[in-house]
Amino acid sequence: MKRVFLSVLVLLAAFSVGTTRASAGSSDTPASADHTAPSYDLKGQALLDLETVQKKFVELANAVPADKLTWRPSQDSRSFAEVFLHVAGERYGILELMGTAPPSGFNGKTFEKSTTDKARIVEELNKSWEFTQKAINGMSNADFARLLPKLGPQANAGDVVYILVSDAHEHLGQSVAYARENGIVPPWTVEAKKQAAQKKAAQK
Repeated sequence: MKRVFLSVLVLLAAFSVGTTRASAGSSDTPASADHTAPSYDLKGQALLDLETVQKKFVELANAVPADKLTWRPSQDSRSFAEVFLHVAGERYGILELMGTAPPSGFNGKTFEKSTTDKARIVEELNKSWEFTQKAINGMSNADFARLLPKLGPQANAGDVVYILVSDAHEHLGQSVAYARENGIVPPWTVEAKKQAAQKKAAQK
């Protein structure tokens, strides 16, 4: 988890520099002069995005045969089970960056290796998703703008939510690569192909 936090801090530092440069470049048109409504709802979009990814994680976890959950592409890589649990545990760790305390008893150091049981893995994914939903739904617009000086001069709680979304997509891609390497077609791809075939047959 320390490695994850270091990566997060690097991302936030880069974001801060980019934000500063963007601000400097647009000094001729100060933000106070822009009265247009925000074009992007980070809260609503983040929840929608995370819900979609969560559904895919659960579907993929259920599609992986039990004897494949310990498979890993190399000795220094996470196994299927560890990736899924990493996703669940990292939600707590990333949200903690903005002050949201993880559930009582959660141990980030041992969580990834805590089980290889499919039912428990899915349960942990669902539990951490419920926790994430509650945390983000409980945030006001002001909360998203709340500065987090410890993470960088321009960092705020909204950045933490953004990192949560990007991290989820990163590990979904990793999980799909694992699945393909083992001849497992993602369930949503199977469904898409099925619907395409039905549509083609109906057009004949």
